Amino acid sequence: MPKFNMNPKKNPMPSQDPLVRNKNFDEVATGYTAETAIDEAKRCLNCKNQPCVAGCPVNIHIPEFIACVAEGRFEDAYQVIARSSSLPAVCGRVCPQETQCEGRCTRGIKGEPVAIGRLERFVADYHNANCAQKPVRPESNGHKVAIVGSGPAGLTCAGDLAKLGYDVTVFEALHLAGGVLVYGIPEFRLPKAIVRKEVENLQALGVKIETNMVIGRVLSVEELKEEYGFEAIFIGSGAGLPKFMGIPGENAKGVYSANEYLTRTNLMKAYKEGSATPIMHAKNVAVVGGGNVAMDAARCAKRMGAENVYIVYRRSEAELPARREEVEHAKEEQIIFRLLTNPVEILADEQDNVVGMKCIEMELGEPDASGRRRPVEKPGSEFTMDVDCVIMSLGTSPNPLLKATTPGLETQRRGEIVADETGKTSLEGVYAGGDAVTGAATVILAMGAGKTAAKAIDEYIRNRS
Repeated sequence: MPKFNMNPKKNPMPSQDPLVRNKNFDEVATGYTAETAIDEAKRCLNCKNQPCVAGCPVNIHIPEFIACVAEGRFEDAYQVIARSSSLPAVCGRVCPQETQCEGRCTRGIKGEPVAIGRLERFVADYHNANCAQKPVRPESNGHKVAIVGSGPAGLTCAGDLAKLGYDVTVFEALHLAGGVLVYGIPEFRLPKAIVRKEVENLQALGVKIETNMVIGRVLSVEELKEEYGFEAIFIGSGAGLPKFMGIPGENAKGVYSANEYLTRTNLMKAYKEGSATPIMHAKNVAVVGGGNVAMDAARCAKRMGAENVYIVYRRSEAELPARREEVEHAKEEQIIFRLLTNPVEILADEQDNVVGMKCIEMELGEPDASGRRRPVEKPGSEFTMDVDCVIMSLGTSPNPLLKATTPGLETQRRGEIVADETGKTSLEGVYAGGDAVTGAATVILAMGAGKTAAKAIDEYIRNRS
């Protein structure tokens, strides 16, 4: 049997037929078989300098876990991943591997990189299906840490601290733990049973989860320290405040932020028969924006029964910020892309229901500060789109509640918490990371921030002891 598989292409990921899956919320990708995983793992050259590891924000020992897969030692592979990541089944599904670990893969120089993300997903799923043993709870070190927010940053920080013996309590504002993993990312990309399993693994380590706890409203950061005895606090509250365009008609019935639309669909299960969550079952939907969240909202709207779903984006396809895979999946599912198009007004009838959206065509000019070519209006190109629902997916910023209720917490103009490279904020013993610091970013970058902060919190508490 050959040691290496020198096929220049990845093993393809099996998935549902596009015209079947765009009518259901079952997971799109169905995953590798054991045979396919072993074959793909043999494409790894086990490079001496391991560039893939440097591309991973949580520094998973990638060649080591892939070598285990190549030998059929799937549980050993999981244990390698688990040393660095608290959420392997999540990362294998939603990380932008193409710009991180796989983007550094040597095999990608003359072909396609090793399918690191697909192998991580396979290994995590194998473990969850075949290992009933819960993680062993470490011996307590007698120190207490509070985590604000149960998204990827908070869960990662909680997991790393729990493994060191800390008494960790996670405070979550919603009724389920998981943050953006449960309210933002759709079921067909990340089944919620997987998120629950990852949370249960953390609870087995001793992490306590307190839901329906809006820190800044129910309790303040100061009360967590002074009255409840937490020696350090990590803020991973995300960026859940949506942005709008400020154009006429945005208050009409049938205009949603992507956050609201996805929360109703994913967290509140609006797609299920008899759901108590009101959501519009529209015929023609426009999603304004071009990121991953816009793709998620558009694909959800299609599954909710819309006949036509449009991605309306003011730049060209080359500038779309969404992952290539998400764009391709959206196209396969018959999402219509109206590029170089910008809304200028939402039209409503006498009952204030959306009946259309006035747009203008755009042209690309010189690059702006981000390096992308700046869109400029094409004179005389106005037209009206026939839509009855508009979903604004223009990015998010942190909720201002914590800033308003936490004296001395330094923030930027848009509300992002100011923190150094370790996550340390302007307040003694208070750390922060993820979208609450950077603004909306990726799951894996939030996890990396949680991991970094956990290390800094451990050093902070040990130096005080």
